[in-house]
Amino acid sequence: MAKPNYAFEKRQRELEKKRKKEEKANRRNAPPPPPATNAPPESGTAEPPHEG
Repeated sequence: MAKPNYAFEKRQRELEKKRKKEEKANRRNAPPPPPATNAPPESGTAEPPHEG
């Protein structure tokens, strides 16, 4: 029976951790997604009319 290659398994785990860490960093640095289309816009249309 073949001997397990623990160094290879460790390297694969390390690469997977590094890849996940980079993906997380990319998600944090990415611009936020556009707002949902069914949400009311925040640019003044949701304000009550001014009385005066």
